Amino acid sequence: MLHIVPDIDTSEALTERQKAVLDAALRLLVEEGDQLTMTAVARRASCSKETLYKWFGDRDGLLTATVQWQASKVRVAPVDRKGLDLASLTASLERFASDWLKVISSDTSIALNRVAVSHAGSGKDNLGAVVLENGRFALAKRLKPVLEAGRRTGLLDFADAETAFRTFFGLVARDVQIRLLLGDRLELTEAAIGGDAARATQQFLALHGAKTGRKALEPDDFRSSRPEI
Repeated sequence: MLHIVPDIDTSEALTERQKAVLDAALRLLVEEGDQLTMTAVARRASCSKETLYKWFGDRDGLLTATVQWQASKVRVAPVDRKGLDLASLTASLERFASDWLKVISSDTSIALNRVAVSHAGSGKDNLGAVVLENGRFALAKRLKPVLEAGRRTGLLDFADAETAFRTFFGLVARDVQIRLLLGDRLELTEAAIGGDAARATQQFLALHGAKTGRKALEPDDFRSSRPEI
């Protein structure tokens, strides 16, 4: 059964002290991977184990909160559903794509996902389910309302929000995450990430933009702002 941490499932509900503890847990995951313990986190964060148990319940609860905290860094720019236009929709999609690429390419996310993959199906814990529920699935819940708003205002055309989200996700991610997990050292600079986010958004609009809202795309719009890696 999936362990959900009560009362601290969003970054807004976390205190600065709790955020510092979760950052400490993330650093330990990078350094020690599978060896993360409540004792080690308490030592690194200079707090007591009793405090950790009070805030997060147990190790699974701490891991869940850690995943939620990392996923909260992928923001969805709010859109005015009454005055939504192509420019604001594009900006929201590009921000989501840029944030997501920054998060998945960070050392902390790579370490966290490697641990989750190694645990999946092993019976050790439910970290794989936690990462799915609070990572990919949570991100879909955040972005789908933006996609639906685009459809209602005639800017997007799709039959199913989940399918549209998966298309966008795939255009943004390409093979980046799996290559990072396998140790490929990609040069994901701020400029490269921004260019890739813009490219993925334009490709998505070419596929799902309604005729009344979609801008004409030139062949060069389908090319990355940098050479393929």
